[in-house]
Amino acid sequence: MITREEISILLDHPVYDGDGNKVGDAKHVFLDDASGRPEWVTVKTGMFGSSESFIPIRDAALVKDHLEVPYRKDKIKGAPSVDIDAGGHLSVDEEHRLYDYYGIDWDSVLTEPGERDRSPGMGTTGTAGAAGTAGAAGAAGAAGAAGTAGAAGTAGTAGRRSEARTRGPGDDAMTRSEERMHVGVERHEAGRARLRKYVVTEEVQQTVPVRHEEVRVEREPITDANRGEAMSGPAFKEDEHEVTLYEERPVVETEAVPVERVRMTTEEKTADETVRGRVRKERIEAETEMDEESGRRGRDVPKRGRE
Repeated sequence: MITREEISILLDHPVYDGDGNKVGDAKHVFLDDASGRPEWVTVKTGMFGSSESFIPIRDAALVKDHLEVPYRKDKIKGAPSVDIDAGGHLSVDEEHRLYDYYGIDWDSVLTEPGERDRSPGMGTTGTAGAAGTAGAAGAAGAAGAAGTAGAAGTAGTAGRRSEARTRGPGDDAMTRSEERMHVGVERHEAGRARLRKYVVTEEVQQTVPVRHEEVRVEREPITDANRGEAMSGPAFKEDEHEVTLYEERPVVETEAVPVERVRMTTEEKTADETVRGRVRKERIEAETEMDEESGRRGRDVPKRGRE
């Protein structure tokens, strides 16, 4: 439960949802007209903070310099818009509608612990007064007082009780409280990866067999079979015979062929990180004062030890 003393810390500071995501900045706090307790906080949401969403802060916690509420960000952004009268108050119907949206039973609101000890004449109320606006954190206490005074005359005519809780007669127990640290995670951009294709030229070598023709002189003796061809011409004359020689040479051609497909995918890795913070705890110790007749003087304070 947020106290009135914490309003000045709350205004204009971040509000985080139950998953650790930032919802926006707190702009207004609405107080209960009868008890003066903070009941609602409005948060700037939408594109560039163009709208305000109401969030109940009965189960909220102030952690360092921000507020944590037990609702998801999309739930908060989808809260119904409400009309606030000129005096800066929520009507009973509007408050009913908001509680229904957040799944808070109206009967549980009416029967909060400690309400049976309500002071006579305090009445009930269904409206909440605005405690301050953005930029007026320093005057949060005065604004809250204005909220209670604005509806003091009609506090007994509305639909729910919201008086301050007091300790009943015969209640001799103290409540010890301590803070709990809630650690969430935020997703941030850590870097970029890209595939880049470029062309390189490299030397390759391949051996291929090639053929060529060479001249070979063949001589044959004159026989009866070739004597006619040998004696067909004159006995002596100059002559020549030409033969064309052929050879093979390597011919290089290239073609582009697909060889593989390359793509990038991502995979998540989980690593443990140790988060340190400070939390406050209350300690309860007993002190005893003895009368002079008991034979002791001063205080009998027990030794302090760890709980």
